[in-house]
Amino acid sequence: MSASLAPECNQVKERYDNCFLKWYSEKFLRGTATTDDCKPIFEQYEKCLSRALNERGIDKMLKEVREDNKENDAEHMKPVGAKSFKL
Repeated sequence: MSASLAPECNQVKERYDNCFLKWYSEKFLRGTATTDDCKPIFEQYEKCLSRALNERGIDKMLKEVREDNKENDAEHMKPVGAKSFKL
């Protein structure tokens, strides 16, 4: 598996990756998945990563980029076949 963006989160990311690959191959692809078995581990990883991004100030940069690209995102996130109207 690949390393996390934050080295301090590598262990929990590895646990999540292993869980996801097992769930995906053994349950999802076979059509027997009824829940996301890996959600608790993903939430741990997400929390670790968010903390690391906040500590490094990257969260602020992401927020700025998202703000700057709101209009672009809205255009590209429309369902296929949706028409664009300008008022």
